[in-house]
Amino acid sequence: MLKLKEHFDMKVEQFNCPTFIDKDPISIPHKFSLKQDIEIIGFWVAMLSWGQRVTIINKSNLLVDMMGGHPYDFIMNHKESDLEPFETFKHRTFNGDDTLYFIHFFRKLYSKYESLEQAFTQFRKTDENQIEEMFSGFNEFFFDDEFALRRTQKHVASPARKSTCKRLNMFFRWMVRKDNNGVDFGLWDDIPMSALKIPLDVHVERVARHYGLLTRKQRDWQAVIEITEHLQRFDPQDPVKYDYALFGEGILEKDNLK
Repeated sequence: MLKLKEHFDMKVEQFNCPTFIDKDPISIPHKFSLKQDIEIIGFWVAMLSWGQRVTIINKSNLLVDMMGGHPYDFIMNHKESDLEPFETFKHRTFNGDDTLYFIHFFRKLYSKYESLEQAFTQFRKTDENQIEEMFSGFNEFFFDDEFALRRTQKHVASPARKSTCKRLNMFFRWMVRKDNNGVDFGLWDDIPMSALKIPLDVHVERVARHYGLLTRKQRDWQAVIEITEHLQRFDPQDPVKYDYALFGEGILEKDNLK
């Protein structure tokens, strides 16, 4: 395990650096400095993050342009007539109806809270299971609205449905992790890095199985827990920094950062 930790630490150092940003969806929220802009577009980009990274980035840039380059201002101050162009926005199965509901949700959210963080932490009951509690509670909160659509539920996951919640975990890494490398934002102070869970997709799964970090057959929430518990042995305070190592070996080195 010591040699594996040394290997992963080297990979984290290799990939957790500013050169990582440009070709990753995290480049979109990096265009902003206002906290609410970063939260809104960060969450939205994370929820759109499936498929080719180039396509995700292009679609996300289009979304930013449609909001006039100022997501928070648009969310809070748009008129009904401003919404018409969003009816045709599409990325894979995410369509115009989903887009309009996201806009509606964010306006309601920021009319009540100063930060998206509060929409998650309100559901925390324990330290041990806080991420699972926050994700499950937020999912119910997100769809507790007369305008909520059943079809949109597939875009905001919940561990209560045994999902890996890959995109939510990635978003939490962006918002919570703090270091001096400049990739993750570390905007949220009320959630400890030690509680974060690994964003698990097919590529991370493959690398985790290769190194014996995952033995569970299913790719589900329990698989996320299993991998994260192994990573906590390498760094109890910041286990999810090893997302860079797993993702780097699974994707970035495979395509030579192309």
